[in-house]
Amino acid sequence: MSGTVTSNVFKASGVIAATPGGLDWSSAVITGSTLSAETGRGYFINTTSNICTVTLPASPEIGDQIVFADYARTWATNNVIIDSNGNNFQGSPDTYTVDYSTAGQSLNIVYSDATKGWIPVSDDAVADAPAVPTTFKGLFFGGVAGSRVGMTNIIGSNGVIAADVSAVGTARQTPGMCSYGGDKAVIAFGHTNSGQSNIKNLVSNSGVVASDATGVGTAGYNVMAAGYGADKGIIAYGERGGSYGNISNLISNSGVVSSDVTGVGTARGNGGGVTYGGDKGIMAYGNSAATPGEQNIKNLISNQGVVAADATGVGTVRYDTAAVSYGIDKAVFAYGKTSGGSLISVSNLVSNTGVVATDVSGVGTARWGLMGVGYDQDKGAFAYGSTGSLQNVKNLVSNIGVVAADVSGVGTARNSGAAAGFSLSA
Repeated sequence: MSGTVTSNVFKASGVIAATPGGLDWSSAVITGSTLSAETGRGYFINTTSNICTVTLPASPEIGDQIVFADYARTWATNNVIIDSNGNNFQGSPDTYTVDYSTAGQSLNIVYSDATKGWIPVSDDAVADAPAVPTTFKGLFFGGVAGSRVGMTNIIGSNGVIAADVSAVGTARQTPGMCSYGGDKAVIAFGHTNSGQSNIKNLVSNSGVVASDATGVGTAGYNVMAAGYGADKGIIAYGERGGSYGNISNLISNSGVVSSDVTGVGTARGNGGGVTYGGDKGIMAYGNSAATPGEQNIKNLISNQGVVAADATGVGTVRYDTAAVSYGIDKAVFAYGKTSGGSLISVSNLVSNTGVVATDVSGVGTARWGLMGVGYDQDKGAFAYGSTGSLQNVKNLVSNIGVVAADVSGVGTARNSGAAAGFSLSA
């Protein structure tokens, strides 16, 4: 043999081994309901919208390999079905059903022979390693303290509320407030001394409130707000343009408030909103124009910001409640005012799948119009509110959802403000 043999991995004359080229992953992400797979290829399969049936090659050779991967971690919702196209799969004929339905799964198959056919050499589920960022600190804003106010109070990663910081921007009550960009917050809408507004104020990752910015969307107040998608937010419901509405406004990861989106669910205000499951939101309770108007319905918000239809409520019907996240991916609603005007201190836990639990007997001062915010990544705090007299007490929430007894408050006693988390460091 003469010449240069660059792929002679056996280092022997007369023996030429094939150059290992690896799998070809150049195909576009598969989103269709069918795929005719080729050997030597790797495929990312996105089943967000539908099941995908994969047809394997009809005449494979020993050693042929194909790999499939769950692109969007949706195989548990819409599975992947393997059609072995006349060949055996793990020794079973093509008449058997072969499907894969685990989120995050990857499937590596190799053709053996006519007896066993295609054999998976691995079919593992890959862990969803990236974690949704969670904030360490929170900011309480505004409300009513005899008159409308705009001061802020930071709650640190130790659960301690700091003294008042002088107001920046227009003083107002019942705006919407949520995190965005992972470590910042936005305050939008609210009732000023001049009436309902749609102004907004961005909050930096150090808790500094920016001056007023021109608003977008129908002016309103008594709105609800929640985070979604790890770095975005949504403000919805409330009194919009003089009556209860169910429109929503999405907030981008750069703090831009979008125009109105046609509403879903019962038009109402004075409910609570919070993030759950790491990247989704829930809005629940509130009061509407009906008689009696108090509600315990809920509306889940997807990690794409889509508001779902009303779901039957759980727990005491009430309004002027508040909610906080805890334990990274769960939440709790607590306190509020019932249809008869009674103040309550019950709480309702929300699972990481958005299920609202039955009432838990309350701890702390029963009150309405309080604010709730997460802190230290996996804990929360309720603060301020009114019992008929303004309060500045707080109740910390542990990382397993236990609401603690009253702690003497700091800052101006008030009700009907808003709060949100900020900062990815302690």
